Amino acid sequence: MQKTNKSAFSALKLFLLSLTLCHLRFGIAEEEGFCSASFVSKSCPNSQPLYWKVTNPTLSPSQLQDLPGFTRSVYRSDHALVTPESHVFSPLPDWTNTLGAYLISPAAGAHFVMYIAKMQENSKSGPPPPDVERFLFVVEGTVTLTDISGVSHKLMVDSYSYLPPNLEHSVKCQASSTLVVFERRYAYLENYITEQVVNSTDKQLILQTPDEVFELRKLLPASVAYDFNIHIMDFQPGEYLNVKEVHYNQHGLLMLEGQGIYRLGDSWYPVQAGDAIWMAPFVPQWYAALGKTRTRYLLYKDVNRNPL
Repeated sequence: MQKTNKSAFSALKLFLLSLTLCHLRFGIAEEEGFCSASFVSKSCPNSQPLYWKVTNPTLSPSQLQDLPGFTRSVYRSDHALVTPESHVFSPLPDWTNTLGAYLISPAAGAHFVMYIAKMQENSKSGPPPPDVERFLFVVEGTVTLTDISGVSHKLMVDSYSYLPPNLEHSVKCQASSTLVVFERRYAYLENYITEQVVNSTDKQLILQTPDEVFELRKLLPASVAYDFNIHIMDFQPGEYLNVKEVHYNQHGLLMLEGQGIYRLGDSWYPVQAGDAIWMAPFVPQWYAALGKTRTRYLLYKDVNRNPL
């Protein structure tokens, strides 16, 4: 009887994996921008702009018109998958000519917010609440960031900025741009302060990841003053996390490129560029990259604070 149960369980796992892979292939065609060669580390030359699939996902709403009610979005007590066809945009409070979609917030159990900000012509950001720090990452277009001293920075795709709590600043857009924004109430430590950061992903060194194969970049300083960091993680097709992670940190994730399978708790989800994920503390998590192009995702992680 035990042997029969094991055989049935193995057959079920193979069936579920086959079903997942079929689901992942749904709607994916060559014109969607996949390279013909296997194992490439960058986008195809002369193809679409960097991160174009964040705002033009394969399973966009226009391609789901024949499937009323269909969504890949899932909400659980310890994780959530929010896919582009579920985004609900509305005017962002205190921003002008900007629509926002909140993907993660304390209402779901997180201690931070993550949202997409679509800035239109002649748009301007509003300030975060008092004592709230902000991180901006540009996925489409160009914006101008100006701080209280009048110093301006042009942020293009793959550029980002960290704004310390209570730092007066503005983000302006003359045409149209898309940002992913993280905000959280800063956890102060005596004698430590954070500083504004303006940089881009390609200027960050690839860090050592013992026993892992992915490439890791950290976008913020490792100083104890910072209570979170933003990671950029790159996987080539077929690569996966070695550690099946269970830890006290929270995560907010945005898929920037590629596709794969994400395990969250006891569930397995096909994911692709444009998908967002919230991971609560101690939820089992694991990722494997599939497809023909690299996976790149942006990952929020709280750090440098005692969980007590």
